[in-house]
Amino acid sequence: MRITDQELNEFRAEVSAWLRDNAPGDPGFLLPQSFMEVGTDQQFDFLRDWQRKVYEAGYLGLAWPAEYGGGGEDQALQDIATAEMVRQNVPFMTNTIGLNWAGPLILHMGSEAQKQAYIKRILSAEDIWCQGFSEPDHGSDLGNAQLRAIREGDEFVLNGSKIWTSLGAYADFIILLARTDTQTNTKYEGLSYFLAPMKIAGVDPSPIKKLTGEHGFTQTFFNDARISESCLIGEEGGGWQVAMKTLTFERAVSGGQAGGVASMTVSAREVVELARHALRDGRPAIQDPLVRDQLVSFLMEERGMALNNSRAKIPALISERPASIALSRKLTGTEWRRRLNQFAVTLQGANASRYVGDDSAVDGGRWQRGYFQAFSGTIGGGTTQIQKNIVGERVLGLPKQD
Repeated sequence: MRITDQELNEFRAEVSAWLRDNAPGDPGFLLPQSFMEVGTDQQFDFLRDWQRKVYEAGYLGLAWPAEYGGGGEDQALQDIATAEMVRQNVPFMTNTIGLNWAGPLILHMGSEAQKQAYIKRILSAEDIWCQGFSEPDHGSDLGNAQLRAIREGDEFVLNGSKIWTSLGAYADFIILLARTDTQTNTKYEGLSYFLAPMKIAGVDPSPIKKLTGEHGFTQTFFNDARISESCLIGEEGGGWQVAMKTLTFERAVSGGQAGGVASMTVSAREVVELARHALRDGRPAIQDPLVRDQLVSFLMEERGMALNNSRAKIPALISERPASIALSRKLTGTEWRRRLNQFAVTLQGANASRYVGDDSAVDGGRWQRGYFQAFSGTIGGGTTQIQKNIVGERVLGLPKQD
């Protein structure tokens, strides 16, 4: 039965009121700006408790099947709940990889036992997930993954390492691409995909200190770590196809995510306000016509991305290139965020050198921190350069480079 506009509006009002009454205030310590920056127990516990509270209120996983812990409701309700979280800028969901990548993948390709074992615990944040794709020597060349998974009876023995593992220090499980066969015709064959436990002997996540001084990533080492063959998702040797499906969820090309937000929101209007009180040559920066021109450009881009998200849901408006918006969303969004933060820093003049912890830093140094952190978004899930290749080849039909 189709949900009426009145029902949608009533639900929106319900979610809005609940968030106003229940959103946590200032915790008294520095919160991460996205799931990729969770680096202390204090931050992790705070965000995990918040996700559990949102789930228990019924505003997370609304469209996931009820038999696995979801709400069993229409996707439109989850879209409304997520939009309200963005609008009120409440804390993000720390289990982003589970909610947006691992969970949808398990629902799409997993066995009944895997769905029963993992889905509800992903929603409640009882189990935290991370991703094991990138490796130290291979960057964005995912097909060249070298972490070995050697079968011994009904187990696989893992040796090698993964890097840039967001939440690696806290994760209970990892979606892991590993090489189970080296005697293949192409590098894309012989890869297998696992839903692997992290807190077992032989798995050692080592935190990486970033330029900001924070820890959010790890390099995860596997030294004779043993996992059950029941951890396989898909066929042994068929991991490349599973990985490609995962990336469609990660890049929002495919739907089915549980909802919630992955990072604190940032808007061009906030930079407009910054320009009103930041000084340039003794006057508010917004009085500079070049600054105003750039601000208008950011506002137009922001509005354009929002409209494109709506346009992508209307087949008649994207019939010429159906996948164009979905395949370019990550590229445009992450680069816009990086440039916006960079512009906000340049507005501050000499104060641009002040960082978090400096009492004289503009807005507590959030723009400087946001600029440094924005690069992780342009790298994770495929670098900007890789994203440009995807758009060029799959949307525009350009030939691949040699």
